[in-house]
Amino acid sequence: MKKSTKPKDLFHLGFELGLILKGLNGLLEMIGGILFLFLNPDRLNYIIVLLTQNELSQDPNDIVANALINLSHSFSVSTQHFGAFYLLSHGLIKCILIFLLWRRKSWAYPLTIGALALFILYQLYRYIISPSWFLIALSILDAVMIGLTLIEYRKMRSQPVQLEE
Repeated sequence: MKKSTKPKDLFHLGFELGLILKGLNGLLEMIGGILFLFLNPDRLNYIIVLLTQNELSQDPNDIVANALINLSHSFSVSTQHFGAFYLLSHGLIKCILIFLLWRRKSWAYPLTIGALALFILYQLYRYIISPSWFLIALSILDAVMIGLTLIEYRKMRSQPVQLEE
């Protein structure tokens, strides 16, 4: 009787899909980090005024427009620098790890699991400071990716080593 490999194939497919999504997320974070370098407080205020002036002229109590204006007033140069650094470093780390996993470097699996665990800890810390369902969703996705990476790592280690010719 042939043993079904469907769950293993499903985990592998989930792992590869997770790699693609994390890779895209890393690229978008790096792009966002570069954009943050050029988005100083004055530019942000100008953009927010452009985006909200029409809505506020029609409804001065618009919740979203007023929230954006309040957010732009709390945007400082230090926030800009932290945001740029965080997005660039976080995105670069993800892209490097994804590239190494895609190349099936065995040492990259535990490194990725550790990095994702640190990302989760930081996201939960940020959640405590400023609750956001987005941070919880990111943490859950990172936890799922840790599980899939662990399954893939165990599967890879159990396979016989193939020498390249």
